[in-house]
Amino acid sequence: MNLQPLNKDHNFPEELFIFGRMAEGDEHALRFFFDKYYSNLCNYVNLYIHDQTVSEDIVQEIFIYFWEKRGSIRIDASVKSYLFRASRNKYLNHLRNEKSHQAIKTEVNSGIETFVNPEDNLIDSKQLEGIIEEVVSNLPPRCREVYQLHRNDDLSYKEIASRMNISEKTVENQMTIALKRVKEQLAPYYDQIFALFLVGLFGI
Repeated sequence: MNLQPLNKDHNFPEELFIFGRMAEGDEHALRFFFDKYYSNLCNYVNLYIHDQTVSEDIVQEIFIYFWEKRGSIRIDASVKSYLFRASRNKYLNHLRNEKSHQAIKTEVNSGIETFVNPEDNLIDSKQLEGIIEEVVSNLPPRCREVYQLHRNDDLSYKEIASRMNISEKTVENQMTIALKRVKEQLAPYYDQIFALFLVGLFGI
């Protein structure tokens, strides 16, 4: 269906009329605005983002919001002004989020350099696994078996209880003991473990 311009003597601008039809659920009206403004909005956002793909994602999100909130959006000036204003707000939010993320990475890097010095005798992930394995190997036999079935074989407490012919409560108690022992042995390495976690989380 083609959207025809209004007669010149109509009281409302053509686009406000088309927006009114969109507000009533007319997808052709949304397509009218998309076809008319999408490329210009992408170019506008990309002036500040400098990433065409991200700019297109931002503009697409704007049109999704424009459609989903069509019944509550109020156009004060023109549809064009609304879309460009929404684009500006969206790219500013994006830039703020990027800045915040960079600040977090900088702070994390700074923190890691404080207590993770390459010259220090620090543990890596393999050494950490070795410490845990040693702790587990020194657990009482039943406790060790429960821990290994849960962590290595990914069995539930119910499945472990059935396999070992013990109650689920016993399984729970044995896991509590095992985890407590592991936690106690890892306590001196908490800062380094946290650093390893951050490295994995932020990819730094």
